[in-house]
Amino acid sequence: MKSIYNVDQGELIEKTALELKKIQSIKAPIWSEFVKTGAHKERAPARDDWWHVRAAAILRTIYILGPIGVSKLRSKYGGKKDRGVKPEKFYKGSGKIIRTILQQLEEAGLVKKAEKGTHKGRIISPKGVSLLDKVAAQLSGKKPQAMPKPTELKKEKKKAEKVDKEQEKKIIKKPENLEKKPELKKQHIKTEQLQKIKKPAEEKKEKPKEKIPTAAELAEKAKK
Repeated sequence: MKSIYNVDQGELIEKTALELKKIQSIKAPIWSEFVKTGAHKERAPARDDWWHVRAAAILRTIYILGPIGVSKLRSKYGGKKDRGVKPEKFYKGSGKIIRTILQQLEEAGLVKKAEKGTHKGRIISPKGVSLLDKVAAQLSGKKPQAMPKPTELKKEKKKAEKVDKEQEKKIIKKPENLEKKPELKKQHIKTEQLQKIKKPAEEKKEKPKEKIPTAAELAEKAKK
C-alpha cells in the first residue's frame, strides 16, 4: 500500500474531496454559499465544492499532525489581511467552519477524539487511514511521464547548432537571399556604398606628388 507522502498532495486533496462527496454526513450547510473562510479574506470562496476540498485538507492534516484541535487548525488555515496603508496583520481562519467539518468527519467515522500527553484533539481513525491510503494507491498507479535522457538532449542541441550554421552559410554565400529579405538587401547596399567611397580616397593616396621646378630649371628652359 502506497503512503500519502509519496504522491502529489494537491491531487490527493482533490481526489479525497470527490470521495467525501459520496458520504451523506459530509454536506455543505446553507450558510456556506456566502460565508468567508476567515477575517483575512475579502470574499467568499469561488468554488462550489470548496467545503469538501477544505474537509479533505483537514482530514489530511489530522492524519499527519493529529491529535490536533480547532485552535491549531485555525492558525493553519489563517492568513494575512490587507489593511491598506497599514501593515498586514495575521488573522486566524474561521472556527465555525473548522468545527463543523470536524463534527461531520467524526460522524462519518473518519476521525475521533484522543489525548496524547498534553495534546488533545482529533486523530484519524482506521477508516480515515484506509480512505487516504486507498486514494494514494489510485494516484500512485498513474505512470509518470518519462524524462528525456541527457544523451538525447545533447543530440538535439547538436542538430540545432548544425541547422543554425547552415543557415548562416546560405545567407553569406547566396546573394539571391537579398531579394527575399529586404533587411539583408539594405545592409548589402550600404556595404557597396562604403566601398565606393573608400576607393577614390585610396587612389588619391597612391598617386605620386608632382615635383615643383626650381628657378634654375625654369631659366634653362627659357634659354632653349
